Amino acid sequence: MAIDLAIVPVAGHGTRLLPSTKSQPKEMLPVGRKPVVQYVVEELASSGMRRILFVTGPGKTSIENHFDINVELISVLRETGKEELLEELEFERKDLQYFYTRQRRQLGLGHAVLCAQPLAGREPVVVALGDSIIGLNAQSDIVRRMTDEFERADADAVIAFETVLREDVVHYGIAKPRVGSNSWSESPTLGEVFVLDDLIEKPAVAEAPSNLAVAARYVFKPAIFDLLAQTPPGKGGEIQLTDAIRLMIQKGGKVLGLQLPASERRFDIGNFESYFQAFVEFALADPRYGPALRDFLRVHLGQEHRPC
Repeated sequence: MAIDLAIVPVAGHGTRLLPSTKSQPKEMLPVGRKPVVQYVVEELASSGMRRILFVTGPGKTSIENHFDINVELISVLRETGKEELLEELEFERKDLQYFYTRQRRQLGLGHAVLCAQPLAGREPVVVALGDSIIGLNAQSDIVRRMTDEFERADADAVIAFETVLREDVVHYGIAKPRVGSNSWSESPTLGEVFVLDDLIEKPAVAEAPSNLAVAARYVFKPAIFDLLAQTPPGKGGEIQLTDAIRLMIQKGGKVLGLQLPASERRFDIGNFESYFQAFVEFALADPRYGPALRDFLRVHLGQEHRPC
């Protein structure tokens, strides 16, 4: 049976983006002309997902509102002669079902995924973090390739990885590829699949087994829920998804990694530096407004003199 259910955790407080996230979810911050989470959903839809299960928390109702069909707004646009703007609401009409459940306590990403078990049941699932866009304008089929590999290899899990600078490994879950598999050190070609021997959470630079970092997309057999239930809380009392994946590997599960190609890098909306960079890049790529913005930036940055 084809996988068509995606869990999208969106329960975090977004504290690194305060005060912007004081009264709105970070997943609803605009990047270019769309909120972050809309790119995530559109990516999942293009990869064959038809059921989207959001794991939410306090202050996240605007996400639910965003994906509702707003009949009143549609009527206003038609009555005021602004029918051309209906195209901007096309995402509302996608053939998708939306479900919402709450993470009632902030106990980590692993706990958020576990909160989805009653609705996910005993079927394989995709997990896509709601604050990370894959590919410019979400033009990525990484999830489809991951689900294809998951089924072809009868894997227990497939995880997306991106190459990061060596000094940045301290911020991520880092892959330890199995010796003899198509690992990062043996195959410089991006997009390769490799077997995971381990997954190390935020290692020191000198101790990192590679520079392949988890890239916010996962495919799991339902056994992940049993493993999360067995995973003890770690730092801060949180249940870490990384710890459950390590337990899966230790129990003999087949866990595969898939490298993101350079054209499908991850845009992380987790802090202001990465958010600003993502916004500018998406805005510059906008076919309507990008050229004028590029001219403005050239002038503003002093690359051209202002006309007299």
